Amino acid sequence: MKLFLDTADAAEIRELAKTGLVDGITTNPSLAAKTGRDYADSLKEICGIISGSVSAEVISTEFDGMMKEGKAVSKIAKNITIKVPSTWDGMRACRALSDDGLMVNVTLCFSPIQAMMAAKAGATFISPFIGRVDDIGEDGMGLVRDIRAIYDNYGFKTEILAASIRSVSHVREAALAGADVSTIPTDIFKKLMSHPLTDKGLAAFIADAKKANVTIKT
Repeated sequence: MKLFLDTADAAEIRELAKTGLVDGITTNPSLAAKTGRDYADSLKEICGIISGSVSAEVISTEFDGMMKEGKAVSKIAKNITIKVPSTWDGMRACRALSDDGLMVNVTLCFSPIQAMMAAKAGATFISPFIGRVDDIGEDGMGLVRDIRAIYDNYGFKTEILAASIRSVSHVREAALAGADVSTIPTDIFKKLMSHPLTDKGLAAFIADAKKANVTIKT
């Protein structure tokens, strides 16, 4: 499963990219606003750090506006993916932009049928919002599983990008449910390698090495 960071903080992206485990980025004007930087400038810098997909969300809710904004942000870098909402205008824009050879991420997906429509419209990614579905008492991971089944039934190539990730458990469950990608807040990403038994075992190894006076010549 690919791991994306859900952030517009270029400094954090640059630092976490050093792990070699960051495959892409999802961002939006709200995340960019938290950095205090111009949205386009922020996207340009991020695309220079990450070679994989960088999702940039349009602001307009109307087809014509989505098209203008989508084409504008696509000029920032070749790895820009245009993020449009799961609406009728979003579907029209998805089809038109994908027909122009541009990558499209259909966001705010809350049902398997929305996901099916996005795939038919040529979406590169579909973004089911796991945490927000859980918030209303429904099954976020069940949504991912349903989308996976529909896509596999009909051979859709659209990648399932699990969004609204709230915990390390969400990342595990998304992988088990068949998501192609998880987009993860940086604080959650930093916890992916954490486990108390790892810390305990490492401390024991270090203590034993010191007792035995073990060294490795370099």
